[in-house]
Amino acid sequence: MTIRIAMWSGPRNISTAMMRSFSSRSDCAVSDEPFYGAYLKQTGEPHAMANEIIADMDCDWQSVARTMRGPVPNGKAVWYQKHMTHHMEGPVSVADFPDHIHLFLIRDPNLMVASYRHKNELVDARQLGFERLVEYHMRVSDRLGKAAPVIDGNSVLADPETKLTALCEAIGIEWDPAMLGWAKGPHPADGIWAKHWYNAVWNSEGFGPPTAPSKLSTNEQRIADACRASYDALAVHCI
Repeated sequence: MTIRIAMWSGPRNISTAMMRSFSSRSDCAVSDEPFYGAYLKQTGEPHAMANEIIADMDCDWQSVARTMRGPVPNGKAVWYQKHMTHHMEGPVSVADFPDHIHLFLIRDPNLMVASYRHKNELVDARQLGFERLVEYHMRVSDRLGKAAPVIDGNSVLADPETKLTALCEAIGIEWDPAMLGWAKGPHPADGIWAKHWYNAVWNSEGFGPPTAPSKLSTNEQRIADACRASYDALAVHCI
C-alpha cells in the first residue's frame, strides 16, 4: 500500500530541503509544488518565470488533484508531495486528499520574511500562507480526532536526525539515514522555477545550520507580526 504524504508549507521554509531529504530515500517519489501553475494562471501573480511555469505545467486544478491521487511515479512505496498553502486559490483544498497523510511545515515568520525578500516582492502576509496552514491543520485534525503532525523548519536544521526520525515514526515509515544528505545540483523532480528559487539547496549536500534572525524593515516586521498568531497556534503541535 502506497503512503501518500502531503507536506503543506509556506515559501522559504526549508520545504525544498525537506523534499530533497525524502527524495534520497530509495522507496520514495517526490512531486514539487504541483499546483503552482494553476495558481499563477488563476491569480496572475507576478512571480519570476510565471509564463514559463504556466506553459510547462498542468494548470487544471481538478486534473492536478487527480494526478496526486493517482498512480505513484515509478511504483514507489512512499510519495512525498510538496504543497504550498498560498497556491490553493482554486476549487481544490486539503479535503480533496482524504487518503493522504497531511503534514505541516512551519518556520518563524521573521525568518521566512527575511528569506523571501531576496527572491520576490513581499506585499502582505497572504503570500506566506499561514492562515490557510492553520485552516488546513484544523480540518485535518478534526477528521483525525487528534492534532495532525507539525514540524518546525529551524528545529530540523538544529537536529536533523532526531527530528526526521520522529517525523518518520509519526507517519508510520521506517527511518532511513539517507535522508540526511543528497547530491549537489538539480534534481529531476525540481520544478522549472528551481533556477530562481533553489540555489541554496543546489549548492548543498545536506541540511545546514539553523538560521539566525536578521533585521527587518518596518513593513517587513509588520508582515511577520501579522503571521505570528498563526505560527504560534501551529507551533504548539510541533513534533
